[in-house]
Amino acid sequence: MLGVADYGAFVAAILIFLAIPGPGNLALITSTSKGGIPGGMGATFGVIAGDQVLMWAAVAGVATLLVAYPAAFHAVQWVGAAYLAWLGFRMLIAKPGDAPVLHIEPRHYFKQAFFITLLNPKAIVFYMAFFPLFVDPAQHRGMVTFGVMAATVAVLTFLYGLGAVLLTHFLAERMRANPRIGRILEKAAGLFLIGFGVKLAVSK
Repeated sequence: MLGVADYGAFVAAILIFLAIPGPGNLALITSTSKGGIPGGMGATFGVIAGDQVLMWAAVAGVATLLVAYPAAFHAVQWVGAAYLAWLGFRMLIAKPGDAPVLHIEPRHYFKQAFFITLLNPKAIVFYMAFFPLFVDPAQHRGMVTFGVMAATVAVLTFLYGLGAVLLTHFLAERMRANPRIGRILEKAAGLFLIGFGVKLAVSK
């Protein structure tokens, strides 16, 4: 299909990748619990935008530059780790009645999820290694092929995000009657974010 080898396998691989727990999924869940469906969808579009930047940066060869210059790679890696840990720490120290760490306005949810996704240099390397697996050298059409792949990732991410947002909103409505549960989940989310940040910082 337009130079994409085994399009069905490509779609399946992306769906598996989306389902893996990580900062992006946590951003969707936390944004929905704080800002409802508008906040969750704002975060979904933020994840999509971040992924698109990373994918096209990978296509442009940014990953090669990062690998060729380890200092630059590790600098970006540490920035991403610090950002995740900072968000997690703020969630841990938040007290009842404090303004939410993830703001209510959907545009802020978009920005938050965008930077959580963007500040993950390993994702650039992932796309650089992942895309060639599904490119048919005999039928490759250059940017058209990569465009089809990028559009597929965007559509699948939107559908996955929509499902995650609706499910989270459904469950959140039933937990709002018990604020203590919400506070516990917020602290747990903060710990997970710090954990993701530490893992990103120490990974090679």
